[in-house]
Amino acid sequence: MESNHYFPQESVNATLLRDSDTHTVCPWKGLAHYKNIELDGELNEDAAWYYPEPKEAAERLGIRNYIAFWHGVEVSE
Repeated sequence: MESNHYFPQESVNATLLRDSDTHTVCPWKGLAHYKNIELDGELNEDAAWYYPEPKEAAERLGIRNYIAFWHGVEVSE
């Protein structure tokens, strides 16, 4: 099992997110959509992703429209 943590989008500061044209396919989760993060004038490309329509196996994880991060993003309360 992967070690990514997914967060409800309403718990994320959406003012920092920018749409990305990037999409990838996970064999068991489905089509991932990406967001860029812009903070202090710097753009962290494709640093967040989510699954708006996960495949059935991933749907059971409750990740639909939840967002995950990478590329050095630190999550805090």
